[in-house]
Amino acid sequence: MTVTQVTQAGQRKPDGWDHYTISEVVCFTGLSAHTLRWYERIGLMQQIDRSHTGQRRYSNKDLDWLAFISKLRMTGMPVADMVRYAELARAGAQTMPERQALLAATREDVRRRIAELQSTLAVLDHKIDFYAGARRAPERA
Repeated sequence: MTVTQVTQAGQRKPDGWDHYTISEVVCFTGLSAHTLRWYERIGLMQQIDRSHTGQRRYSNKDLDWLAFISKLRMTGMPVADMVRYAELARAGAQTMPERQALLAATREDVRRRIAELQSTLAVLDHKIDFYAGARRAPERA
């Protein structure tokens, strides 16, 4: 599969006619077919279009959505909140303030975790420097 299109997030999309099989989406996203079906079943993804034979046909819009929810998963956002966000997005523009509030709360959680990790990194750096200094110190007889 060659790659030419680029998503808003900088990820590449496979060439195609704006419809991809589940196996193509698995290769592109790294998500399993089971996960993709589960996302659809729980309402995290809208109903995916089907071919005349019943095969799922994902669109470029679906790929963009999968890239976005992958970022949300990286934030540690609970799946229930992700589903709520998806429901709000499907409900239309009148839900923008609620979606913004949900993302703002998630951003604060991410910032808090980043601060915790920076504090942890400082402790590790201190210990690493301590051990490096102890190795450089001359031995005393």
